[in-house]
Amino acid sequence: MRLYLVQHGEAKSETEDAERPLTSRGTEDVKRVAGMLRKLQIKLPKIVHSGKLRAKQTAEILAQGLNISLPLVQVSPVLNPNDDVRPWAERIQKEIDDLMLVGHLPFLDKLASTLLCGNENAKLVLFRYGAIVCLEQKEDKGWAVRWVLTPEMC
Repeated sequence: MRLYLVQHGEAKSETEDAERPLTSRGTEDVKRVAGMLRKLQIKLPKIVHSGKLRAKQTAEILAQGLNISLPLVQVSPVLNPNDDVRPWAERIQKEIDDLMLVGHLPFLDKLASTLLCGNENAKLVLFRYGAIVCLEQKEDKGWAVRWVLTPEMC
């Protein structure tokens, strides 16, 4: 099973727009990453995002690039920046299908660290706006980093 962790694209500041939509740069970055995923022939049954506008827009751009219909882009109320990662860590251990989560820091950082070494504060992965970290579950049910893709690489 592969888990794709995506930090939303660059967003406007809260003072600029309280809803914090993606900036034009953030949109373009995510489109480039989506294009690379298409070239890599990544196939996903669904994408889950936090529901915050910037994460929703990021998920929709990625879904469009991967030809995933919007009903398969789902919202989760427990993917917010400061949510507890343990429920997701437990859920992911039971998943058999690949999954993409589009969210925020520090949540994604803590989830990756929890899966990789069991310590949410380890800070093992340096996330970046619009980047994807692919984790793969090993035969022993542990996790390893498979690859990282940043907008600059596309």
